Amino acid sequence: MAKDVIIACDFPSKEQTLAFLDKFTGRKPFVKIGMELFYAEGPDVVREIKKRGHKIFLDLKLHDIPNTVKRAMAVLTKLDADIVNVHAAGGTEMMKRAAEGLIREDGTRPLIIAITQLTSTDDETLRRDILIDRPMEEVVGSYALTAKNAGLDGVVCSPLEAAKVHGACGKDFLTVTPGVRFDGGEKGDQKRVTTPEKARELGSDYIVMGRPITAAEDPVKAYERALKEFLGE
Repeated sequence: MAKDVIIACDFPSKEQTLAFLDKFTGRKPFVKIGMELFYAEGPDVVREIKKRGHKIFLDLKLHDIPNTVKRAMAVLTKLDADIVNVHAAGGTEMMKRAAEGLIREDGTRPLIIAITQLTSTDDETLRRDILIDRPMEEVVGSYALTAKNAGLDGVVCSPLEAAKVHGACGKDFLTVTPGVRFDGGEKGDQKRVTTPEKARELGSDYIVMGRPITAAEDPVKAYERALKEFLGE
């Protein structure tokens, strides 16, 4: 299974995003397009970045009734993203229908993964706000197994839970892990975090890094550092 570093392109406009990507004249990074950029620019920004040769994780976190999610995925699959996602909290039927909606005319589909718990959530938030009185690791493992049984390809989780997910779902079940910072870096609004090197040791398949790269003085150098620490390149 190929591992990679995904850059979260959380910019408010296409112009800023493309200007950022223009800095990468060698290897074209795998990029994440989230709600901010997608809502600002619409599907054309996905097409433009894909045309430039980048792999895309379309991070829109769908969570609705099964039929609505299926129909939305039937639209999104035309954008040719490489990974899309939903919230596992939507349940088994919703996840099954989401995967069905992604199937293209030729029978292929992008990878589809499920959010377990956001990396801004901790055990206290689980108990106080979501009314889940179980340890985070147990909750994430259970959500991951539900996603696997629904036919999904993997989950989004903290690197801290990657080993738990692989233990429950197998080594080929993908773990896409945000909450990754360089050693000594600011956590921002993330709570369950670690470094690229530690994420590799814990079994992450993909790490997602935003501000440590996009806000760096030299983003290309920061990206290369992430690759070296996570992939050993």
